[in-house]
Amino acid sequence: MASFNRVILVGNITRDIDLRHTQSGLAVTELGLAVNDRRKNQSGEWIDETTFVDVTLWGRQAEVAGQYLSKGAPVLIEGRLKLDSWEQEGQKRSKLRVVGERMQMLGGRSPGSRPTQGGGGSEYSQSANTQVGGPPPPDDDIPF
Repeated sequence: MASFNRVILVGNITRDIDLRHTQSGLAVTELGLAVNDRRKNQSGEWIDETTFVDVTLWGRQAEVAGQYLSKGAPVLIEGRLKLDSWEQEGQKRSKLRVVGERMQMLGGRSPGSRPTQGGGGSEYSQSANTQVGGPPPPDDDIPF
């Protein structure tokens, strides 16, 4: 049986980046992303709907996000869905989040910055720019 787990989101950062490091020194951040959708309702009126998504970035991507992104910044995130499950006060809880594998900043460049390929922003890929190889560390190594 085949499966496919891929998410591509374009939205705006909902809060300033809180960069942290695991005990082994790997950078990690969880950012909030607001994704807007505009559609017509049954009576033909346009309605705007915002979906808030939690995204986890690792390694160099997390460092770049911490350095260059802030609340309101537009960004493209490509990654995969992950379901976190835990128990809190005797109740089972779960939360769906995105593990970011590629990030592209979409805002304009600041004066003096170097041009990027394609001219539309800067792109950071988990596999190409992370100093630590392999998959992200286990979730029990996340410092939040």
